[in-house]
Amino acid sequence: MKLALFDLDHTLLPIDSDYAWGQFTITLGWRDAQQHTQANDAFYAQYVAGTLDIAAYTRFGTTALREHGMPAAHAAHERFMREVIRPAMRPAATDLVAQYRDQGYATLMVTATNAFITRPIAQAFGVDELIAIDLVLDDSGTPTGQIQGTPSFREGKVTRVEQWLSERSCSWADVTHSVFYSDSMNDLPLLERVHEPVATNPDARLRDIATQRGWRILNLFE
Repeated sequence: MKLALFDLDHTLLPIDSDYAWGQFTITLGWRDAQQHTQANDAFYAQYVAGTLDIAAYTRFGTTALREHGMPAAHAAHERFMREVIRPAMRPAATDLVAQYRDQGYATLMVTATNAFITRPIAQAFGVDELIAIDLVLDDSGTPTGQIQGTPSFREGKVTRVEQWLSERSCSWADVTHSVFYSDSMNDLPLLERVHEPVATNPDARLRDIATQRGWRILNLFE
């Protein structure tokens, strides 16, 4: 088995889809602009610094879904895809995914953004599988704000990929080649686990580590 793993935000996309969804809910009138933006900015700063409480952020990020319900949320997400995500998608990124798929790799998007936001994006990129933050749902199918299972964040990305392999009666020993594209220092555990780590549009700290270790650096959108 050959694996091509891709982070999403600032890796395949030049934007952060989770942050952008939060800002989009403001345009819908679902959130107070000042309060939401301040909180969203604070969480994003924690993410960049490597100190994000993923459980707290997930509760925050799913507030609009809980308050407005899933039928309205799905309709809003279709508009979000048309107005925000698809215009941000670049041929360089879609071509990169297609290149590995055509070479017989299993292509996986491995992201710390929740599956409600990212599943349609993964489909748009044409990846085979999505590993994302799974949400606990109530009896009506509405997120409770809690995370189901291991969050695909930091070390959890390694765990979730291992679970994905196990579900297919495989392990890392069965992977003949693996590559992971990511921009973030938060993804260092998975970058260190694959055969070929690629620092993609990397943040300053990841760029420094990639340079020191001789990892490939890809500036995908230049």
